[in-house]
Amino acid sequence: MPEQPADARLVPLLLDPTRLRIVATLIAAGEVEFGFVRDRVGLTDSALSKQLKALADAGLTTSRREPTGAARKSWIRLTTEGRDQVGTHIAALREIASPAGE
Repeated sequence: MPEQPADARLVPLLLDPTRLRIVATLIAAGEVEFGFVRDRVGLTDSALSKQLKALADAGLTTSRREPTGAARKSWIRLTTEGRDQVGTHIAALREIASPAGE
């Protein structure tokens, strides 16, 4: 069976630049604290929460809360499926961006 064309292998949810920046941060760093992702991507808490919910609903990310004194910290990471989908998406983007025949 022939491989699908690169544009067919793109993950629709990751076509949004904000979500792509979020998963790029997670793939590079593993499990990351919410505030680090927020600052790195440049979003408000509520905007990041909304994007993370979309990624979690699609099975790409998971999170956990950890008590730290009076507050709780949230930690986010890609799921195994999420890592696979991000890898497929990035490979497709590279293929699309490369000159024909490479």
